[in-house]
Amino acid sequence: MARATGESDATQGTPTRVVPIENSRVRKRGTVQKAPALLLTAGVVLATLTGCAPATGNDCDSPVSSGDASTLVDATGALGSLKEVDFPTPLKTDTTQVSTLIEGDGARITDDQLVEMSFAFYNGTTGAPVEEGAYSEAGIYLPSQLLPGMADSIACSTVGSRIAAVMTPADAFGEEGSAQLGVASNDAVIMVADITDAFLAKADGTPTPVFESGFPSVVTAADGTPGITVPKSDAPTELKVATLKTGSGDKVSADDRVVVHYTGALWDDNSIFDTSWDDETPAVFSLDGIVPGLATALEGKTVGSQIIAVIPAELAYGEQGSATIPAGSTLVFVVDILGTVN
Repeated sequence: MARATGESDATQGTPTRVVPIENSRVRKRGTVQKAPALLLTAGVVLATLTGCAPATGNDCDSPVSSGDASTLVDATGALGSLKEVDFPTPLKTDTTQVSTLIEGDGARITDDQLVEMSFAFYNGTTGAPVEEGAYSEAGIYLPSQLLPGMADSIACSTVGSRIAAVMTPADAFGEEGSAQLGVASNDAVIMVADITDAFLAKADGTPTPVFESGFPSVVTAADGTPGITVPKSDAPTELKVATLKTGSGDKVSADDRVVVHYTGALWDDNSIFDTSWDDETPAVFSLDGIVPGLATALEGKTVGSQIIAVIPAELAYGEQGSATIPAGSTLVFVVDILGTVN
């Protein structure tokens, strides 16, 4: 039996989208993430999350199932604190398999929402950890940007679950394996993952009428992507904020990090200068790391809400502008608040 142990114990620059920690081993090959205009923090390791999506029922079709190999993997320790992982070596499989070691009672995750999880990888032939330290600290991941075997293995899991997966070499690091990580082309990869939280995929609040005049109109597609039409009038000279959907989650406080989908447009020509919807990757940022007008607009709003903010230049990028924003520009943001990080 292989046995492994491990235990988890205000500027306006050019930010980057949230990416997986230790992303060299978990990100799908060929995935490239662009730098949006809001976020300042990369490789975020995050703690307490709020803003779970509602459960989606039991009709989820997982792309992988339990099998003889995955049932041989056992793990001890509380969720979020892996102690030991046991499995016989060599452990081989012709298909990627997954078994649930702890069944969580939270929301069932979907592939379009960010998920918080910790995980450990092991070589199925030798039993050795794939990387030193094995069990990672909790990180935030988008399932569609993980290795194929990882994404398939966590699909349809519920928040609060621990899963054990035995992945084929092709579903893990590809047909050739990974010499850098000590995984040969015929080595299965064992993963034990603790799924500790998940975020909304889009704002799910109650539609809220806006009675004040002068706001751009917003039409939201089924997937949550907003379309913005700016009126043919002079831009407001003061900050204007309205709630388009009112969520029932926690309020955003000044010291929170906020998980959002957003679209930013220029008032003058109605052009989009940045959006997180293009690559379907939400952003995570601190309120003290974004333009003051947007920080003011978000503070006190609730998770699940969608807001629109019209921000004059003095509360945005001012007379200096930026690479994509002309000097003196009034900005329009439509933001879905998906969760908070304390």
